[in-house]
Amino acid sequence: MRFASLGSGSQGNATLIESGSTRLLLDCGFAAREAERRLARLGVSPDSLSAILVTHEHQDHIKGVGPLARRYALPVWISHGTFRQNRCGELPDAQLIHSHQPPFQIGSITIQPYPVPHDSREPVQYVFSNDDVRLGILTDAGCITPHIQQVLSGCHALLLEFNHDPQMLAEGPYPPALQRRVGGRLGHLNNDQAASLLAELEHTQLKHLVVAHVSEKNNHPEKVRESILSRLPQLASRLTLTCQSEVSPWFEV
Repeated sequence: MRFASLGSGSQGNATLIESGSTRLLLDCGFAAREAERRLARLGVSPDSLSAILVTHEHQDHIKGVGPLARRYALPVWISHGTFRQNRCGELPDAQLIHSHQPPFQIGSITIQPYPVPHDSREPVQYVFSNDDVRLGILTDAGCITPHIQQVLSGCHALLLEFNHDPQMLAEGPYPPALQRRVGGRLGHLNNDQAASLLAELEHTQLKHLVVAHVSEKNNHPEKVRESILSRLPQLASRLTLTCQSEVSPWFEV
């Protein structure tokens, strides 16, 4: 199994996961044409996608889901709550899921959805697995729950949100209401929260730690690196930061 970020941040998020002939797109917060361009940088045609999976209905995760699904007749796996928000328009094939349901299969990939605390209708994140290899995804969560810690422990690769530095958020350009939303229990993980989660996880098998959803206004890559490596220096060679404007390389799990 391998994965790549098409870009991550407040202006758009999408992650590509591939195993054999199965190709899954997790979220599409870019316009369909831009998503096509970013997929092409990885040598992937949108009509080769097996499905799109959605985490929640915010625009930076869902903007291109409907247009891309309609253009290429792709099935979309989406929670009941997110579907009822109707942010995608008509979908050619909507597969409705619950955030607490058992794992399901798409091609050669097993997908475990799990609930997260975020200010949306029914947000879900996912763990993708193939045989004994596990890729955990966690973004857009305001706090860490015991269930999140349990689900993500022992992953072979982890794409994890380090959204903001609390001091930069407090002193930054966001108005107070938005600061409270981002920094609240239904907002986004700050550097300390995400690093604390990492320290609690079983990560002896962790091959890749890919940092996602880093705020361009309320965080800095060096602050992210410091928060991780001050606690877990052994992860230095396994650490990669994504960004908003660039497509990442493939990460082999």
